[in-house]
Amino acid sequence: MTTDFSAYRARVDKTLQRHLASLVSPPRLRDAMAYSVFNGGKRIRPILVYLAAEAVGASLNDADEAAAAVEMIHAYSLVHDDLPCMDDDTLRRGNPTCHIQFDEATAVLAADALQACAFNVITRAQHLPAGTRISLIDEIGRAAGAEGMVAGQMLDLGAEGTRVDEATLREMHRHKTGALLRASVRMGALLGDPDDNTLALLTHFGEVLGLAFQVRDDILDETGDAAVMGKAAGSDRDNDKATFTTILGLDATREILADLRAEALKAIAPLHNASQGLRDLTHFVIDRDH
Repeated sequence: MTTDFSAYRARVDKTLQRHLASLVSPPRLRDAMAYSVFNGGKRIRPILVYLAAEAVGASLNDADEAAAAVEMIHAYSLVHDDLPCMDDDTLRRGNPTCHIQFDEATAVLAADALQACAFNVITRAQHLPAGTRISLIDEIGRAAGAEGMVAGQMLDLGAEGTRVDEATLREMHRHKTGALLRASVRMGALLGDPDDNTLALLTHFGEVLGLAFQVRDDILDETGDAAVMGKAAGSDRDNDKATFTTILGLDATREILADLRAEALKAIAPLHNASQGLRDLTHFVIDRDH
């Protein structure tokens, strides 16, 4: 039976709504933050937190704050990605991007606030042991910052208009996209008490799935339906971005994606039934149409 992810989405949405509603902030700032968070996301990263937590026997109640925090980080990164100084996109998931819906300065501030709020959400999870909260903060901080997602964004900017090789491309996306997906899996696992081998398996799974996510994105940018994706197809090629499809071609990229699917599933096979949700999510990520 295929895992129903809607319950996990509902959980994290409820947690996000609760934390955003509690903020004592200027209404326009709070509105821009909420607009960015509730703009039709698939919630892949929070779902990974929940599924990894379940795989190690942890409580979903304990996973709520980690799931919300990682989605706030993801949302802030998308707001920044869309800015005129970055990708200069006007649509996100079929809706105006934050700087179009509001204004550029408000978008920058909303993204900054979401980043800070992510850490507050974890520190205020008083039902979790202090050591667990510190581990979660360390995990998400390293994944989001100069050693992770932001590093990847910097590498991506530097690669525009250049002909990079496959190894460089993999390294770039291991940071830009993969770091936060890897952290999502590890944060869920850290809510339990996994042995070293289980944590290593889940970490490797997160790394592989992170790369697979980006490879699928690159394929969709070439072949996807703009009406389904909510943004213009071919935008990466038009912007002279370094992608798997522009560097290696569509057929070779599809072969890489098939190999990554097999590798991700192999990584969690030793977890047996505990990894069913993660297996289902792997297929969802790789087969998605947007």
